[in-house]
Amino acid sequence: MTRATNRQATVALRPRALGARTWTIPDAYLPAAGKPGKTGYVGHESLRELNTSSRPALLRIGFYFADREPETTAVITVAAGRCRHIRFDDPAQLGGFIVPREVPYGLRVESSVAIGVQHSRLDVTQPNMAFLSAIAHPA
Repeated sequence: MTRATNRQATVALRPRALGARTWTIPDAYLPAAGKPGKTGYVGHESLRELNTSSRPALLRIGFYFADREPETTAVITVAAGRCRHIRFDDPAQLGGFIVPREVPYGLRVESSVAIGVQHSRLDVTQPNMAFLSAIAHPA
């Protein structure tokens, strides 16, 4: 290993908030659950959050629909220096809010510290299944 490479290898990662404090996801849709006995998979959506800071991140998730008022009661915490995976088919992870299946909606995620946000969907309603994953849009 060269001297320059050695120096680079010893640089410590310092905790600092990377990402943004507000994120949007215009295309959200919790697909039908499907038949888990057949494939072992259940149709779902999830939100992944990465908190690289040295402070916990308090998040408020807003669900926006075409035909009703937004639902903004879902509040979660992501510990400092951790990531979290929130499944939208589990109301317990969303403070009891039940996300309706097969209804389009958009999301707004607001955080007390800068974080990274990723959105994923697994649709098992057809034999080939479909998986979508995208980085959210920082606002």
